[in-house]
Amino acid sequence: MTFRNLRKSARTAAVTLAAAMAATAFTVPAQASPITGHGATGHEATRRAIDAEVRAGIPGITAQVRDARGVWRATSGVGDRTSGAPRGENDRYRVGSITKTFVATVLLQLEAEGRLDLDDTVEHHLPGLVRGNGNDGNRITVRHLLSHTSGLFDYLADEEYVATYLRGEGYLKHRYDTLPPLKHVKVALSHPPLFTPGKEFSYSNTNYILAGLILEKAGKRSYEAQVRERIIKPLGLRATTNPGNSIRIPQPSSRAYSKLFDAQPDRIDDVTEMNGSQGWADGDIISTNGDLNRFYRALMHGRLLPPQQLKAMKTTGPSTGRAGMEYGLGLMKIRTSCGTTLWGHGGGMVGSTSLAVTTEDGRHQLAYNRNGDWNTGAPNAIAEAEFCPPKAQRSH
Repeated sequence: MTFRNLRKSARTAAVTLAAAMAATAFTVPAQASPITGHGATGHEATRRAIDAEVRAGIPGITAQVRDARGVWRATSGVGDRTSGAPRGENDRYRVGSITKTFVATVLLQLEAEGRLDLDDTVEHHLPGLVRGNGNDGNRITVRHLLSHTSGLFDYLADEEYVATYLRGEGYLKHRYDTLPPLKHVKVALSHPPLFTPGKEFSYSNTNYILAGLILEKAGKRSYEAQVRERIIKPLGLRATTNPGNSIRIPQPSSRAYSKLFDAQPDRIDDVTEMNGSQGWADGDIISTNGDLNRFYRALMHGRLLPPQQLKAMKTTGPSTGRAGMEYGLGLMKIRTSCGTTLWGHGGGMVGSTSLAVTTEDGRHQLAYNRNGDWNTGAPNAIAEAEFCPPKAQRSH
């Protein structure tokens, strides 16, 4: 997910952040509950924006802000539509494409250690893998993968894959299947490239499947182990995990909901359980608002990357058709309506949409999660409210 239209996300069928959708009758409707928050002064507009999302139909939202006033937490709505239990301030959730910043960080660490170069070709690290239908790993570099300029087709835009794993009865039937990374690559390579590598931008989850495979080859350890040893443990991200093949989200957590059936737009399914391998290096991490804020703050402060690599990560190009957003290497640069520049990433999974952003100095951060993956018509509202509040609120 990006700071843009949720229907343009990259963790679903037509690369939609408003992912899949499903079914079942629940005894308790998704209704707004009072927003709770600590240190609320200065965040009134953010509270209203969160509550408005719930009134518009999202089951629940959990958010955390870190700024000069301290830490502010807020929840609204329900975490369980059946029991009516509220969302929790410390809920764990599937962060979706926010995972990409973790992957890019590890690859850039490996570059700093001399284990790879951003201009190495995919063929160099994964010989013979990217071939066929005009795809050529000799022409695609690690930099192209991390910046989404490879031209590789997004496997999540493949119609058969979408029907089987992301929508309707297909999702309900296959949600527990283990899907190895090479299956995703095979789906992508059944399509010709979208353009010559390096010539354009097109967000493709296939890029980060390949980045994860290169990470394992160059680092000589699993993707999960390297993320854990290089980022999670050093930063003390105790609520952040890679699920592997597990179908569950560790507690505390809320249920996740989706609308899987286009022909039944009012039908909402509980999609909390799904095999974590269906995301892998392009979107499998489970975390919390607090851990994501800590991660991006550490990243911006240079605690994870040397200056040269952090500069490379923040070197952006325009993202076609996405006003106010540019993409670096696993990192988005977002311009708000009031001119504030933010760095971070959005993420969408079936049943979950999230955003984690920070000012460049790390002094003002926002992370939030919606436990519903559909579009309410105002995807930018929460971040806009936090970073572009009314003048009366800014004076506090």
